[in-house]
Amino acid sequence: MDIQLLTVGKTTIGYVKEGIAEYCRRLSRYIPYSIQELPDARKSGKVSEAEQKEAEGSMILKSLNDSDFVVLLDERGKEYSSREFAGYLERLMSSGRKRTVFIIGGPYGFSQAVYNRADAKMSLSRMTFNHEMVRLFFTEQIYRGISILHGLPYHHD
Repeated sequence: MDIQLLTVGKTTIGYVKEGIAEYCRRLSRYIPYSIQELPDARKSGKVSEAEQKEAEGSMILKSLNDSDFVVLLDERGKEYSSREFAGYLERLMSSGRKRTVFIIGGPYGFSQAVYNRADAKMSLSRMTFNHEMVRLFFTEQIYRGISILHGLPYHHD
């Protein structure tokens, strides 16, 4: 199974890009993992929050295949411990699906159409994080989950 992280906006912070690249490199030994960055829908200050969510939602939906299992990273989603998340990944990988897409929305969240398309929602924390940092945190958690499943000495309880 391929795992993709779909994000709205670019990663511009240097140390965040370096961290993401490191965990992507580590993951490449175990699973196909990719990150797709969609452009920020805000082209000027004149776009309303609702218009921005709709424009981003349209881009997100166009990036998905009908067969994708879609998980939104959303503050109202289910929280997992790292071991629980590893088990979740294991269930996804054994589901027979070709691709699972985890999505980080824009600054205002997701449009209703994206919520309607989602198969699941998960939260990394009840705290709010910078969207760029979430990309790093999530990619590290994918690596941590895979390392747990492979018995690597990365995760300690």
